[in-house]
Amino acid sequence: MDWGQILNNTAYWVFSPETIAYALAATGLAVHFGYAGLLNFGMAGFMALGAYGYAISILSFGWPWWVGIIVGCLAAVVFAFILGIPTLRLRADYLAIVTIAAAEIVRLALTTQLFDEWTNSADGLGGYHAGFRAANPFPKEAADGSVMTYGFGPWTWTADQLWVRVFGIILLAIAVYLVWALMRSPWGRVLKGIREDEDAVRSLGKNVFSYKMQALIIGGVFGALGGVVFALPSAVVPATYTTSLTFFIWTILLLGGAATVFGPVVGSLIFWVIMGFLGNVLPALANSGILPMSSQQAATLRFILVGVALMLIVIFRPQGIFGNKRELTFVK
Repeated sequence: MDWGQILNNTAYWVFSPETIAYALAATGLAVHFGYAGLLNFGMAGFMALGAYGYAISILSFGWPWWVGIIVGCLAAVVFAFILGIPTLRLRADYLAIVTIAAAEIVRLALTTQLFDEWTNSADGLGGYHAGFRAANPFPKEAADGSVMTYGFGPWTWTADQLWVRVFGIILLAIAVYLVWALMRSPWGRVLKGIREDEDAVRSLGKNVFSYKMQALIIGGVFGALGGVVFALPSAVVPATYTTSLTFFIWTILLLGGAATVFGPVVGSLIFWVIMGFLGNVLPALANSGILPMSSQQAATLRFILVGVALMLIVIFRPQGIFGNKRELTFVK
């Protein structure tokens, strides 16, 4: 096995757009579950709406790329209202079922030919990158006309690749700061009180439903921004936004710590580095004859290992790396 190549391929995931996008979505899920106690299993729906809102705004209406981001966030707000009005009074387990179904409804609606004019159904959308790349502040060509590259060590990017990562990190930093500021404010303290005992908060005259709705909207917007970052370097394909995406985000959240500010960021980094490492090592072990399976089967094995890891985290360290066990509603 070529360990140098394996480590170089693994290093990609440290600053990958996928890592940043999942960190943003996990930050939104932290607002939903970690701070508000909302058992949301439909984050894939928020990410899909953010990505499609961005792409459709550019391709179908010719709007600037930054307007597309706003449209994606507004789509998440509308989805939060539609989802929250009939469901936020449900118990946690019923809310989980409804949110899974809602995310699947969004994905299936995007694949139907009824909206083919805008969504291109199951084929997805692409070719919307020109406006964003035109706003790239990093030079693309050197003085001698050669292509500029940036980075250090195993991380080397073109100007467009660097721009995606820098822009995603800026959005992630803003999201993390907002969560930190909100949870230190009186609003955040009320939200955590609702997570602990919403009847007690209601007895103090607070509108519990309104606070839950606000948390659902804020977390949903972060999820939509994650969908935008996920779509920036490639294309928008509905098959991406399945329930497995939501479960990966939950794994990231529980790994880093549900009711923490930096837990989703660290959790996403660890998750994708491990996934990238296993995705390179397991097929190499299979090709070497060490694992009695094909390289395709070995590549799939990593998802089984992630599922086992998620179960072990919930059993033995439900608070995650940075979390406090006393703040988790499902272990009380």
